[in-house]
Amino acid sequence: MIAAKAFRLALLAAGTAGGLSGAAYGLLNGQSWYARRVIGRPATDPLRADGIHLPGGVGPVPASELPADAEPLELAVLGDSAAAGLGVDFPAELPGVLLARGLADELDRPVSLTTHAIVGTTSQELAAQVEAALVRPPRLALIIIGANDVTSKLPVSACAELLGDAVRRLVAEGVAVVVGTCPDLGAIRPIPQPLRSIASWWSLALGRAQRRVVEASGGHAVPLADLLSPEFLARPGEFFSPDRFHPSAAGYEAAAAILLPVMCAAIGEWEGGPLPTAPTRSKAAEARRPTSRIVARLNRRLHRRVTS
Repeated sequence: MIAAKAFRLALLAAGTAGGLSGAAYGLLNGQSWYARRVIGRPATDPLRADGIHLPGGVGPVPASELPADAEPLELAVLGDSAAAGLGVDFPAELPGVLLARGLADELDRPVSLTTHAIVGTTSQELAAQVEAALVRPPRLALIIIGANDVTSKLPVSACAELLGDAVRRLVAEGVAVVVGTCPDLGAIRPIPQPLRSIASWWSLALGRAQRRVVEASGGHAVPLADLLSPEFLARPGEFFSPDRFHPSAAGYEAAAAILLPVMCAAIGEWEGGPLPTAPTRSKAAEARRPTSRIVARLNRRLHRRVTS
């Protein structure tokens, strides 16, 4: 459902921004139908394993089992299906659990995980998750969002500003915020070309805008598209779940590996090596630079639509 809406609205944006020919519009319409059929709807809701996680990969455990002097670090996870961990088979594979246990090991203290992320969330719904998290402000919040923003009718700049509002609201309450920016939808193989190029262009543009506004708002941005796309492109069978849209356990593990150091640094607790950095333009994005006339023309028209 999420992917289907994304493809329909990307198609609408491309088709109305300058008037595509009937043949080009028909091509995109057929491709969006094919992608919707292949990806399908989520069969189940994401698993949950909220609670207190201990060093050594233990948890969740009841608070009553903690020593009296053990104060867990509060971690909140906000965002969309990627934040919620849709696509894994076991609770231990959830990104929130991987990060809670990673933090527990790094800090040598318990970590209390609360997941507010909801499948299908866009930046327009993020404020409600922020309010829920601030009922009891956590020490650290992770936000992963953006893929569903490709489905919205708002310009990229508006989606990024909504994310900035969420980050500023959390930071004002003393919460350290890390944001995993929009992944590159061009890595999703069921989306055929040239529709995949449109989805890629839009998601990369959103990721760049998110990064700017998050850092300007006092948060810490992790550019997931730049850092993860090469792995997802090279090993799609391993890094995507069976729906070929959401990450697999291996995909979430790869994301957690680059998010964890930044999350530790955000609370002043990172003593490892250099933090993950991203080039101005990833090799994956460079390799997909449009070359055909039709793809280049669609991208130019989409750009006018998104930024207008």
